[in-house]
Amino acid sequence: MATKVLMEALSPTMEEGRIAQWLKHEGDTVTTGDVLAEVETDKAVMELQARADGVLRKVLVGDGQTAEVGSLVAVIAGADEDIGDLGAAAPKSKPEKQPETQATPAAASPTAAPAAPAAPPSGDAAGERIKASPLARRVASERGVDLAAVSGSGPGGRIIKRDVESAVPAATGAARAGWADEGYEDVPLSQLRKTIAKRLTQSLAPIPHFFLTAEFDMERAVEAREELNARGDVKISVNDIVIKAVAAALRQHRACNAWWQDDHIRYFNDVHLSMAVAVEEGLITPVIRHADRKSLREIATEARALAERARARKLKPEEYTGGTFSVSNLGMFGIDEFTAVINPPEAGILAVGALTPKPVALDGTVTVRRRMRVTMSCDHRVIDGATGAQFLQTVRLMLENPLAIVW
Repeated sequence: MATKVLMEALSPTMEEGRIAQWLKHEGDTVTTGDVLAEVETDKAVMELQARADGVLRKVLVGDGQTAEVGSLVAVIAGADEDIGDLGAAAPKSKPEKQPETQATPAAASPTAAPAAPAAPPSGDAAGERIKASPLARRVASERGVDLAAVSGSGPGGRIIKRDVESAVPAATGAARAGWADEGYEDVPLSQLRKTIAKRLTQSLAPIPHFFLTAEFDMERAVEAREELNARGDVKISVNDIVIKAVAAALRQHRACNAWWQDDHIRYFNDVHLSMAVAVEEGLITPVIRHADRKSLREIATEARALAERARARKLKPEEYTGGTFSVSNLGMFGIDEFTAVINPPEAGILAVGALTPKPVALDGTVTVRRRMRVTMSCDHRVIDGATGAQFLQTVRLMLENPLAIVW
C-alpha cells in the first residue's frame, strides 16, 4: 500500500519547511527510519525520516522548495505498485523566489522577435546532463560556477549545494563584479529569518515595553573569573557569570520569571534561562534549564555546548523552547549599551554591554574600575517598574559580590 510522505512539524513552532536536500532519490529502496531528506525548519536543520518500507517512487517537492506542514512531499510504495493520483498530486509547496538583480528595462514591442530556445542548464553538455540538485544548479547560476568543473559529493556523485559553495573561490570574478554593477541582489528568506521577522512583529507591536538601565562594578567578578580560570579546567566567561547571577536573582524575584498568557500570568518556580546566540542567518535562543540550580562550572560547560550546536543548526526542539527569561550579550562586540526585544511569551530580557574601564570615586579617591551597563526590557503587563528595579538590585548584589554565586 502506498505511503504518503508528509512535511512533518519538526519543531513546535514550525509552519513550513524547506527541503535542504533529498538524501534518497526516486527509485531508491528505503526502510522505516531511513533519513529521506534534510529539512530546514524555523530553528534548525532536521531529518525527515521514512515511516514505511518500500521504494521512493515520487518526489513532489524538490531541493530548495518549501512546503507547509502536513503537505504531501513524496510517495513510498512497492516497486511496481500503482500509486494512482498520488504521483501527480499538487502539494502545498512553493519554489524559492529566484534572486533578482537590477537591470535596465527594455521597452516592450508588439513586433518583438520570438524568444530563442532556452539554453541547457549550467554545466550540461549536449546530450549529457550533469547530476546536480535543483538548489545546486540555482546557486551555480547565481555565482557563475561551471558545474562541469565541480565534483559531486552527494549520492552517486550528485552535485549538491555545498559542492558549489566550495567551488566559488575558483569561479571567475565576472559574476561577482556583475552583482556590484547591477546594484543589488535579492536573496530568499531562510526559515530562521522568516521566524525572526514574525516573532519581532509579535513582540514589538502588542507588548508594552519599558526599559531599565543600570551600571555595575565588575571588578571583583572579573578577578574571581581570573582566579577560577587559573585553577580549573573549565574556562568561565563573563557571560557565564552574568547568566548565573541572573538565574539566582530570578529565583528570588518570581514576578520577573513569568509568561504573559492573555487571560492569566504564568509564574515559574524553576528558572530556564534563554541565552541569545548569533548564527549565520540570525539569532536563536538555546535554553539552560534549571539554571538556578546549576554551578558556574556546569553553566559554562552547557552554554558552550549549546552555542556550538546552535551555530551548527543541530539544536533539538527541547533545547530552544520553554525559556522563562532571556539574556542577550553584545559586549564582546564592543557595544556599551543597547535595548533588546522581548522574546514572547517571556516577560523580560536583559541586554548586556561591554566591560569598560572607567574612572570612579571610591573611598574618597578616584580610581579606574571595570564597569558594565545592562538594560532590562520589561513587559509592563507583567512587570512593574519597581519590580524590575528590585530584580536589578539583586543582580547587582550578585555581580558585585561574586562569592554569592560562585559556590
